Amino acid sequence: MNDNKIFSIVVPVYQNADNLNETVFALLRLQDRLTDYDLELIFVDDGSTDGSYDILLKYYELHSDKINLIKLTKNFGQNSAIYAGIFQARGDAIGIISADLQDPCDLFIEMLEKWRSGKKLIIGERKERNEIVGKSILPKLYWKLINRYAVKDFPVGGFDFCVIDKKIAQDLKYINEKNSHIFVLIFSLGYPYEIIPYEKKPRMFGKSQWTTSKKIKLFVDTFVSFSYMPIKTISYFGLFISTISFIFTLFIIINRIIKGNIYPGWTSIAVLISLLGGLILLTLGIIGEYLWRLLEETRKRPSFVIDSILSSKK
Repeated sequence: MNDNKIFSIVVPVYQNADNLNETVFALLRLQDRLTDYDLELIFVDDGSTDGSYDILLKYYELHSDKINLIKLTKNFGQNSAIYAGIFQARGDAIGIISADLQDPCDLFIEMLEKWRSGKKLIIGERKERNEIVGKSILPKLYWKLINRYAVKDFPVGGFDFCVIDKKIAQDLKYINEKNSHIFVLIFSLGYPYEIIPYEKKPRMFGKSQWTTSKKIKLFVDTFVSFSYMPIKTISYFGLFISTISFIFTLFIIINRIIKGNIYPGWTSIAVLISLLGGLILLTLGIIGEYLWRLLEETRKRPSFVIDSILSSKK
């Protein structure tokens, strides 16, 4: 009787045709070193149009005992693809790694040792980036803001490479939150964790699909989902503007009493109207973000739609 535990690895795939051959081979080779585990690879094609699914289908036909293949109906985003993979995973422990394999998959060996010792979450934290200096500053700033204003003690280098216990996977199935950052959500659950630092490798093949618009959306989603800092900020800013307006009003009244007239012109009025108008629009925008997410949750629309699942396991 096979008493091996199952280790599932979820790999979101979007436009990764150039590097999938190397990725699949590298992940399959892990089984030789994981003798106490049955390896389950779950590739989730997130609406790729570059032939990624056809490549994965070829490997599924060759290694159907190890590979599961999920095809989504369109591009729902990395978070949704990861959710789809986790919901289908059978593993006692579940690893998450990007398809470009800039993260060292061999680190899963050490991560599983930490999992065996009782940790529910093992994080691979990027300590260095082989990138242009300008490109590395913004991610560091982003994760520092998350650490300070959204989720306390969140790894300052961020992470999207980890191993989670099946208990966390069950919690994620129960929460099923839309427009959220799945890795921040995993960390916020509060389970005991351990961090393993590593150096992210440069991309060898293909082009990153992590566009500026996606980064901005993720930034907004994270702060709206995990922090009341935006609302708190506009409250303080509104109090500040109100105080300044009150002082300015007193100045005008005193000036009228002493000099008998006020300054001619519309400059001061225009400045105040512009400033207050901008503040009102900013406030409405932030409140709108929160209301939109409430609408998304109440409509109960799915975060992803699965077109097909190929798996030899029932």
